[in-house]
Amino acid sequence: MGDLKRLTPIEAAHQFINNHFPNCQGALLAGSVVRGEATETSDLDIVIFDKRLGSSYRESLIDYGWAIEVFAHNLDSYKHFFEMDYKSAKPSMQRMVSEGIILKDAGIIDSLKKEALAILNNGPEEWSVDTINIKRYFITDTLDDFIGCTKPAEELFIANTLAELLSEFVLRTNRHWIGTSKWLIRSLKDYDEEFANQFFEAFNSFYKTGVKTKIINLSEYVLEPLGGKLFDGFSLGKD
Repeated sequence: MGDLKRLTPIEAAHQFINNHFPNCQGALLAGSVVRGEATETSDLDIVIFDKRLGSSYRESLIDYGWAIEVFAHNLDSYKHFFEMDYKSAKPSMQRMVSEGIILKDAGIIDSLKKEALAILNNGPEEWSVDTINIKRYFITDTLDDFIGCTKPAEELFIANTLAELLSEFVLRTNRHWIGTSKWLIRSLKDYDEEFANQFFEAFNSFYKTGVKTKIINLSEYVLEPLGGKLFDGFSLGKD
């Protein structure tokens, strides 16, 4: 991965398509190299559309000096992944298609990009009041565990859970896409960069010092517009 003589991402992607999918109807290069966010360990995300494929599949390999992730679809199977990513509010497939650099196109890519962008621009499905209250309860429960915990090892992992719950709550209640791992903070920045910085500072401060105050304040701030903490009177599944 550190070979300075390896092909550029575009060159490697073109050669890969020419050698492995010469008869496909469309191909895109996506991921961090397209967004200008590549690191030394970044791979090439290559999306294939080939009508001869019986079903979608994903494959990882090393070729042309690059780690390559292949996302192969026929001209219908990709719709399942659009729907699945829409329901999870993590539009990975839509982002790859909308952002991807065209490597090959037999006249299908424009409509695919428009379809992906329409989903992205519309945002995820709106949460119901019941869903919001369920999420409020679980954030409250986790926050109370965090406040009361006195064991550093347990505090660390409760904080991790709280970060995921809070980011999901903020984004979904504002009809924005969510993310995990590096996409958690990227999704928050897409929503509101100032809030994302506050979010990072709250958790970074705890991880460095063990002081919980900023996370507690952040949690209460996130919950307040939609009713605040919820415990007393909450019920789930009762007839």
